Amino acid sequence: MLQITDHPLYGKHELDSAMNKFWKFYKSRFLTMFLASFIMTVVVQYISSNYLNIKELQSIQDTSVFLEKIKDYIVPILVISLIGLLFNNILYYYILFSPLDKSRNIFISALYSLKYFIPYLVILILVAFFGSFALALGFLVFVVGMIFSLIYLMMISMFIMPVMMAEGINIGHTITRTLKLSHRNFWNNMGWTSVLLTLILVISVVLSGVILFLFTGSFVRSFTNPEDASKILEITKNPLYLILSGLVNALTIPAIPIFSFLLYFNSRAREVIVQPPVYGDNGYKVTVDDLYAKPLPENYNDERKD
Repeated sequence: MLQITDHPLYGKHELDSAMNKFWKFYKSRFLTMFLASFIMTVVVQYISSNYLNIKELQSIQDTSVFLEKIKDYIVPILVISLIGLLFNNILYYYILFSPLDKSRNIFISALYSLKYFIPYLVILILVAFFGSFALALGFLVFVVGMIFSLIYLMMISMFIMPVMMAEGINIGHTITRTLKLSHRNFWNNMGWTSVLLTLILVISVVLSGVILFLFTGSFVRSFTNPEDASKILEITKNPLYLILSGLVNALTIPAIPIFSFLLYFNSRAREVIVQPPVYGDNGYKVTVDDLYAKPLPENYNDERKD
């Protein structure tokens, strides 16, 4: 296996170089990541359309009744969440280790990534708990504060899995390193995360709009007309819609794991300290070789015998 510094995403980046490396890596492993993401999306959408009655939930006006109804769907929601996290782990493992070891294909990655599942879940629960306070504080300054808090939590979350997989399964160490690395070059990390989320949102909306247009004849009318909006929920059970929607989502799902490693490797590369050269009394630079005894000539022992 190659060293972590040999990874194609490793290095100090500016936004343009990060995007270039992102696109190069995305193209080089597109098929594998796309198929894995497609399978995950189809499975999740199938469970959602068959075991979650979204239309019924939308029709409930009373908050207490809505919360009671959510309890009936707690098992499907948990299953969907765990499936998403499981496939997420596989993608992260594959993105990190496949360039370093050719034997780590997507199937090996699916097996080896299981050991990160529980620690990652624990950390996400902690992030969700403390993140709720950040969102509450953000709510105090209305829309701008909420958006900033969401981007901040997203940026923090992007470091968790790269740190855990690259530096070891230790929850305490992962949390400490995540906070340290994510706050290194903080504003750049926030800006890059904002750019990524904006791009994903725009691409997803445009592509989803195209799919809805194929089924409803109008993207805008699907949201402005209540009758057409209700039809969308019925469309989600259409097998053709599931496939097309899965293909669209599979295009964007690998973006976040790839970008997470770009953020991690960028911050990690910036903490490498380069020692200045040391000069001796004679003014010449001292090298590492000067600290060790010089090897003896091959004929040294023969000369001593004589």
